[in-house]
Amino acid sequence: MPWDRNQMAERAAQELEDGMYVNLGIGIPTLVANYVGDKDITLQSENGMLGMGPFPYEGEEDPDLINAGKQTITELARTSYFDSATSFGMIRGGKIAAAILGAMEVSEKGDLANWMIPGKLVKGMGGAMDLVAGVGRVIVVMDHTNKHGETKVLKECTLPLTGKGVVDLIITNFGVLEVAHKGLHILELAPGVTREEMIAATGATIV
Repeated sequence: MPWDRNQMAERAAQELEDGMYVNLGIGIPTLVANYVGDKDITLQSENGMLGMGPFPYEGEEDPDLINAGKQTITELARTSYFDSATSFGMIRGGKIAAAILGAMEVSEKGDLANWMIPGKLVKGMGGAMDLVAGVGRVIVVMDHTNKHGETKVLKECTLPLTGKGVVDLIITNFGVLEVAHKGLHILELAPGVTREEMIAATGATIV
């Protein structure tokens, strides 16, 4: 059985180490906050928050406390707040160790397309372009195929790029792929997924 959204988020949380400052993108990456456990991880949100807690229980939501994806979240005893200029100063200044982002497409070279589909209304790129240029490590968490069953892991991206050669690790419902010099390495397969199934569902070069 391929991983579900929560299992993908849980696997992404395993990549984080004590002391890291980490930015979570919208979509599946926001679920990573629920799986940090007792690791000393500080989550940053580009709308001006350092130290995000997990999602609130139903009935305990504070409508004034949201992440960059407009979802209600919780604060911690150590949470700090600041304006978005300071937030992007952290990102552009290399202070954030890792970003966990969603994607529409990723190429075998680590190119990332995650901000628009031509012809569809978009709100804008948001912080994604700054994040992929400024953080130490970029981890993409996404479904391996789109709703039409077409692969999202390609030799070349077809959608407008957010960044070139920026992705280090790809976690999908099929498993974990590392961006290497001449293609992608399979690091891990989801339970029940075979190497052949992973290769068949991937448009990129597997080395």
